Amino acid sequence: MSKIKPSKGAPYARILGVGGYRPTRVVPNEVILEKIDSSDEWIRSRSGISTRHWASPEETVAAMSVEASGKAIADAGITPEQIGAVIVSTVSHFKQTPAVATEIADRIGAGKPAAFDISAGCAGFGYGLTLAKGMIVEGSAEYVLVIGVERLSDLTDLEDRATAFLFGDGAGAVVVGPSDEPHIGPSVWGSEGDKSETIKQTVPWNEFHGGDVSKLPLNAQGEIKFPAITQEGQAVFRWAVFEMAKVAQQALDAAGITADDLDVFIPHQANMRIIDSMVKTLKLPEHVTVARDVETTGNTSAASIPLAMERLLATGKAKSGDTALVIGFGAGLVYAATVVTLP
Repeated sequence: MSKIKPSKGAPYARILGVGGYRPTRVVPNEVILEKIDSSDEWIRSRSGISTRHWASPEETVAAMSVEASGKAIADAGITPEQIGAVIVSTVSHFKQTPAVATEIADRIGAGKPAAFDISAGCAGFGYGLTLAKGMIVEGSAEYVLVIGVERLSDLTDLEDRATAFLFGDGAGAVVVGPSDEPHIGPSVWGSEGDKSETIKQTVPWNEFHGGDVSKLPLNAQGEIKFPAITQEGQAVFRWAVFEMAKVAQQALDAAGITADDLDVFIPHQANMRIIDSMVKTLKLPEHVTVARDVETTGNTSAASIPLAMERLLATGKAKSGDTALVIGFGAGLVYAATVVTLP
């Protein structure tokens, strides 16, 4: 018989507050067109994107996260000292170590919480939410801060016609805390590593340190290009539309609800065509509010779901207590979907 005392966590968990930060610089498609042979009409028709936000040097991954976190903590009605863990999902924090979560925890005045980064691409927010829920129910933390943050402008090849217009910067955060009722459903998450080459970084970092520089890509001026995100657009589109609609349905089934029970659908803001196709495949009723933040924010990877959630609530298109289906999917290929009650 075990001598270990059982954990004493909350029976359930829920999202208590949400906050977002978008960089001050708004970048229209016309700026993107300065370096690629395309048109505003083509970009809008292919992606639905008209503008995106790009961070200034001062708007670092940590700085944007601190701003979003402060709003989420205030929205949750708790103090920073009550945060027991900080989880940051990002692929654009360029220091391998230490985790940026530790810096953020210190800057928001959280005391000495557990703090770590995860790398799960565009599914990162869902992964973080699942971990936070587990911590609260297990009893290792009472309140967990989950942040999705990216500076993808640093990883964008502005000469790549297929991806130059896609990416934006920003941070979204939520506070997850205890609940007497289930407000975060079971997670449907996973990976398909056999498709890992469809979204990837062009060049590994070690190629810049003792690697064969003759193999590194060059820009139009003959200079070595910084590593960027590249993808096989059609393959990703087909996977997202057909396979992720199945995952979204599995999340509904796991939560014990149907599409008719939904109030809001918040998919990863990758592409307007993907969003519209998923809505059609899932046969979502007309009363369901669909997040389409991608139009003015672009694809912000791990930040896209909390940013879209924050905007829907701030504009009144969604309200506290609404039942929402959230799903993230991207590089890996990885995915995570769940049903939540909005804060």
